[in-house]
Amino acid sequence: MPPQILRLLILTLAIAGSYFSARAVLKPASFGQYGWYRGDALVELADRPINYAGKATCEDCHDEVVKVKSKSNHKSLSCESCHGPNAGHARDYSIETKKIKDPKFCLICHEANPSKPAKFPQIDPAEHFSDSKCVECHLPHAPSESPPK
Repeated sequence: MPPQILRLLILTLAIAGSYFSARAVLKPASFGQYGWYRGDALVELADRPINYAGKATCEDCHDEVVKVKSKSNHKSLSCESCHGPNAGHARDYSIETKKIKDPKFCLICHEANPSKPAKFPQIDPAEHFSDSKCVECHLPHAPSESPPK
């Protein structure tokens, strides 16, 4: 056998041996318990605190908002998409939800971007408004309507 082939064979065996040795030492014991997942991950995830209440929980108390929102373009959005995680508010109503007042927040979805569908409402902030806030001209839950003066 030529020496270069022998060296290549030894190198391949060393790499394979290193891989299987490292895998035996580093692989968690519960890996593979549920397919390509670590079984202990389920327990770790269940121990995390719940942050999101869910749209149905918000709708239980805020039925007036549900009525307005159900007729608007925002009807499919979850409340927590804009107001943030509110499980704490659902448990204790004295905890305030996040109020949206910064126009940059609305621009996360509505700033003009050629990659968005043309029918999606988009604006160029420089042309659409100067220093005003979106909520001065639009109701957040029904954006095609204006707030009462």
